[in-house]
Amino acid sequence: MRKLALIVLLLPAALAYGQDPQPPATDKPADAAAGPAVVDSLMSDLALTKPQAEASAGALFGIAKTKLKADDFAKIAGVVPNMDTLLKGAPAFDPKLAALEAVAGKSGSGSGLGAVAGVASSLAKLGIKPETILKLGPSLVKAVSAKGGADIGALLAGALK
Repeated sequence: MRKLALIVLLLPAALAYGQDPQPPATDKPADAAAGPAVVDSLMSDLALTKPQAEASAGALFGIAKTKLKADDFAKIAGVVPNMDTLLKGAPAFDPKLAALEAVAGKSGSGSGLGAVAGVASSLAKLGIKPETILKLGPSLVKAVSAKGGADIGALLAGALK
């Protein structure tokens, strides 16, 4: 009788041994990556790597967040899944250097960077070429417009000028 009880107790464990484990359950939906459409758009439009695209989007959305009213930024955030993740992934930058770059961008130096000038050196450290940095704002606006419409895109475009 003891042998039968022991077999009954150990049989399920023996059968389970060697089988592929089930993937762990997750609370996140399949598309919960940080702003997947926006990141994918930057990757394809500008030939950026995923980390470069995520950091760029986060940096530019960070600029928009500081320049827009909270309710206006919430409209943009509403069409970009996991905005907080993108914002947290934005590269750290030197505020003094960013202020100098922003002044240079506003001074009419012809850089065309606008508000993006404040994060240009941080983005360059990620291996993003200057000519690509020039295209980040328009590409991000295009991606947000495609996701949320022209009005939402215009909000972002205004913040990045």
